[in-house]
Amino acid sequence: MTLDRLRPLADKGLSPWVGLAARLGLTPNGVSLIAFAVAVAAGATFVVAGAEPLYYVVGGVLVGLSGWLDIVDGALARKLDVASAKGDLLDHVLDRYADIVLIAGLAAGIERYAIGFAAVTGVVMTSYMGTQIQAVGLGREYGGLIGRADRMVLIGVVATATTVYPDAVESLTLVGWLLVFFAIVGHFTAVQRFYGAWADVE
Repeated sequence: MTLDRLRPLADKGLSPWVGLAARLGLTPNGVSLIAFAVAVAAGATFVVAGAEPLYYVVGGVLVGLSGWLDIVDGALARKLDVASAKGDLLDHVLDRYADIVLIAGLAAGIERYAIGFAAVTGVVMTSYMGTQIQAVGLGREYGGLIGRADRMVLIGVVATATTVYPDAVESLTLVGWLLVFFAIVGHFTAVQRFYGAWADVE
């Protein structure tokens, strides 16, 4: 993965957002819920965008906002010194549901449900392997070709690009090819993590 490694750099630009959230009286869990709600709105927008590509821009902006808020919640927890296992659990669960909603929205918008199913299972299995490896005592596994931050950026970029080039390429739009990419890379990463952990088990 690439962008997840830049999180410490992103943290430096979070101060105004974290300060605003604190002044508004928001809790880290509250920010996580807002980020999820924005992701749901993005997914719904992608469904409509299948008929009107201009909505992909709106969806792309919402994805970017959701991803940024997903960073803010952790920074806010550290600032308020209220980081907890419950907050971490809620954040991870909402992230997975957000992934599902976004990919489902993209797939429904272009009516490519089989590809969407392959993409969402790849993404979910990637995350599952990371947490399952941790559950058996091997530490949290974040390895792989792309991480969640990369996916969010790709969704935003490809969604926006689709408004410029909405035509199909070999029967699939850019969104369709993005889902194919997520399916292939997701399942490959899940298998990669499994075999990496398997080799470490004594």
